[in-house]
Amino acid sequence: MMTKLLPNANRSHEPTAKQLTTDILVGPILPVMLRLALPTIAVLVVQALVGVVETYFVSSLGADVLAGVAVVFPVLMLMQMMANGGIGGGLSSAISRASGAGRWQDAQALLWHGVIIAMIMGAVFAGLLLIGGEALYRIMGVNGPSLSAALAYSNLVFAGSPLVWLVALLSAALRGAGDTKTPARITLLGGAILLPLSPALIMGWGPLPSFGVAGAGIAILIYYLVATLLLVRHMRSANSVIRLAIAPLSSRLFNDVLGVGFLSAIGTVQINLTVTVVTAVVGLFGPDAIAGYGIASRLDYLQIPLLFGLGTAVMTMVGVNIGAGQKQRAQRIAWVGAAIAFTFTELIGLVVAVYPRLWLSLFSDDRAILAVGTLYLQNVAPFYGAIGIAMALYFAGQGAKRVFWPVIAGTVRMVIAAVAGWLAVTQFNADLSLLFTIIALSAFVYGAITVAVSFGIGRSNRLPISTKT
Repeated sequence: MMTKLLPNANRSHEPTAKQLTTDILVGPILPVMLRLALPTIAVLVVQALVGVVETYFVSSLGADVLAGVAVVFPVLMLMQMMANGGIGGGLSSAISRASGAGRWQDAQALLWHGVIIAMIMGAVFAGLLLIGGEALYRIMGVNGPSLSAALAYSNLVFAGSPLVWLVALLSAALRGAGDTKTPARITLLGGAILLPLSPALIMGWGPLPSFGVAGAGIAILIYYLVATLLLVRHMRSANSVIRLAIAPLSSRLFNDVLGVGFLSAIGTVQINLTVTVVTAVVGLFGPDAIAGYGIASRLDYLQIPLLFGLGTAVMTMVGVNIGAGQKQRAQRIAWVGAAIAFTFTELIGLVVAVYPRLWLSLFSDDRAILAVGTLYLQNVAPFYGAIGIAMALYFAGQGAKRVFWPVIAGTVRMVIAAVAGWLAVTQFNADLSLLFTIIALSAFVYGAITVAVSFGIGRSNRLPISTKT
């Protein structure tokens, strides 16, 4: 049963929200999907560029500083992935389904619930890392000057954890309502500020003093503060598709967000854990192996902007259509998104499998390193398409409030790649070729399980989703 529409004070922005919803419900699938996806893809590309530039200037401070930042990076990435793709995905899903069902009051109330979740999760991460960061980084292998650098960077970055979560969830709310352009514009503006600000604070350009590695942390804090203020200002205005306002808290709405969000967050933990274990296993073969694997597997990460940008568009479109009761159109959207993801990722994989040095020679000319990188790409890259199609269907499941099977598929992938890979090398003396074959198998099984479950449930005239809105 639909709740009544927004009160009069908030109806000035309602036509825009309704128009976006109408396009998603009845517009041509591919053009609407690309219109939603491209701004997010552009944002992620810029963020990747900012990360590369920051790493370049941090590296100029010496190996100890670089090592310190290196151990902080995966923890920061885990938090960002949980905020954006995990809990943020749950919020986007809930808002898109409410919008599709015409429950505009619920959609607006969900935004406030997202703010509360962001503050709580941000405080949890800040507390954990400010109190336990030193012990964690020691376990990860840094001491002395490297540990000091890690803490100088980490304490600043994680002190701003609530801002990171706010930006992620406010942006997710806008995307769930169909507005991907506003988060993109704000992130691009922030990137334009961060690109010169980070090296200026690290190195001490002009009148600015040199803060060393702490400068990188200060720059990130400033970026998230500015982004938060701009998002709040926009979402308090009449121009926003969904308006930020205090709303009564409801366990039903929290469950709507966290029911999808926590399972999705588990998926992000799986990805990080798999990468960590596989990297450790490859490291057993020596520095050339880890270097070759490192530069080859960077290509895996470069596909994330494409998959996340496309995936969030698929999630929004599926959620809106499920909310409106259009299950068959939601299914078509899911498979169109999966086909696009498969086509692009598989094309990339086949090209680098046949011509691996197109990518590897950008980073090294060492024969031993190139040999390992070539071995990885020839074994794993042909299965990039399986990862692409599985990720697209995972996002479709988010939009439809059913991510159990995609997470199970991710668990199987983790067990094969990380656990079986570790045992094969440490207990059965497997070589790198067999290890990379195991990683390729994990990708294939991940895609196969996700497709089989989605197709099987689709044939029974249901998406791999709950049709509850």
